[in-house]
Amino acid sequence: MERPLTGTFVAPDPSDVTWTHVIYALHGFGVLFGVLTSAMVVTSFLFSLPSIVAVVMNYIRRDRVRGTFLESHFRWQIRTFWFALLWIAVAAALSVPLMLIVVGFITLWLAAVAIGAWVLYRVVRGWLRLSSRQPMYV
Repeated sequence: MERPLTGTFVAPDPSDVTWTHVIYALHGFGVLFGVLTSAMVVTSFLFSLPSIVAVVMNYIRRDRVRGTFLESHFRWQIRTFWFALLWIAVAAALSVPLMLIVVGFITLWLAAVAIGAWVLYRVVRGWLRLSSRQPMYV
């Protein structure tokens, strides 16, 4: 089970809070694109330009938010991206050999739906906690 961060944090620069909202918005746009189009949520999240820009921005701005509650949000966003990529790669590696007997298409689709739901949860949960100025779980 994840636990909330404890301790004291340095007050973040207001522009860093704004940037963190922008990064969540970019991730959210990737998820929304997957929900509203024929794309899957997880593939839209991982391979859409807004999500790629968002994770690059996380890495570029990560040093600026060290010691603030925003650091936990950046970690949350980065981990969401990389774990989604890892799990879809594992699902594809396990499903592709099964595609010869059609079962692989079903397992890959089910995995993509489950991972997409997990990504949607993490984007919404993180953004809500940011709006409440609370740190994310580790």
